[in-house]
Amino acid sequence: MLNRILREPHGLKIAVIENEFGPESIDNEILLQDNVEQIIEMNNGCICCTVRGDLVVALGSLVARRDAGELDFDRVIIETTGVANPGPVAQTFFMNDEVAVRYRLDAVITVVDAKHAMHQLDTQEETQRQVGFADRLLLSKTDLVSQAELATLRARLVRINPRAPIATVDFGELPIAQVLDLRGFNLNDTLDIDPTFLATAAADLVQSQVQSEVQSQKHGPAHGHAHSHAKAHAETISAFMFKSERAFDKDRLDEFLGALVQVYGPRMLRYKGILWINGAERKIVFQGVHQMMGSDIGPVWPAGEARVSKLVFIGKELPKVTFIEGLEQCLV
Repeated sequence: MLNRILREPHGLKIAVIENEFGPESIDNEILLQDNVEQIIEMNNGCICCTVRGDLVVALGSLVARRDAGELDFDRVIIETTGVANPGPVAQTFFMNDEVAVRYRLDAVITVVDAKHAMHQLDTQEETQRQVGFADRLLLSKTDLVSQAELATLRARLVRINPRAPIATVDFGELPIAQVLDLRGFNLNDTLDIDPTFLATAAADLVQSQVQSEVQSQKHGPAHGHAHSHAKAHAETISAFMFKSERAFDKDRLDEFLGALVQVYGPRMLRYKGILWINGAERKIVFQGVHQMMGSDIGPVWPAGEARVSKLVFIGKELPKVTFIEGLEQCLV
């Protein structure tokens, strides 16, 4: 979806703030980039829980660089991690005066995986929040479910969030007008759904700023800090990375990944990476959700750039050692 937005010749200058749940972000490599997109990574932090100081810092930095003539943008897209609670992120735009003066929260958009949504809604509270807070819902992978299953899912989404229009999207292909300049976020509507939306935001903001200042003194503003909710995520969901400067043997890798998803697929929430395949001059962009995985041909490896494969796995109680040792056996 985000690649689709960045690729369309709409003439808009877009800055992107990427937040990833994991040890290292690779989204900046997956995303299409050119000189009109500014991408800020926040993989060391988590903006899913409180009104985060580091998000305020990132937004403030963008404004400062724009005012200084270093950047030129007219839209900012924040892509949160898939386990994010969107409420506190939205609070930032109302509870911080500097942000509120320079930014307007346009809309919260949630992409719903039709294949896996019913299970995720049953088991993940964050999924329910993401649907409930959305100003627009986009259904993906609808070709992988029956019409009856799709109707059941739509009915459930409407029960959770009757005010959000639902559209179907295939690989992010839809008019740009359906995702930008929606003017969909209405604070009064939000307060009707969640009367406590602003009730605790001030206290959260003070705590967040104190933690951010302490962390900045230790590491600088680019480093996020651990906090109780992130630890709660870690109890059930964890992430790890595999990285290698050796190329993969394609056949062995295909066989091993196929075996992994057969055994651990239901617990593999998200996995993605940039792969160096032996004999290939282009990067391979690899992504998957549960038992579904796929790859695309990426750009040519630039001359002088070290060829490194990076794979990130996010899931529930995944056996890291099994994954790492198996992937090492797939290297040339």
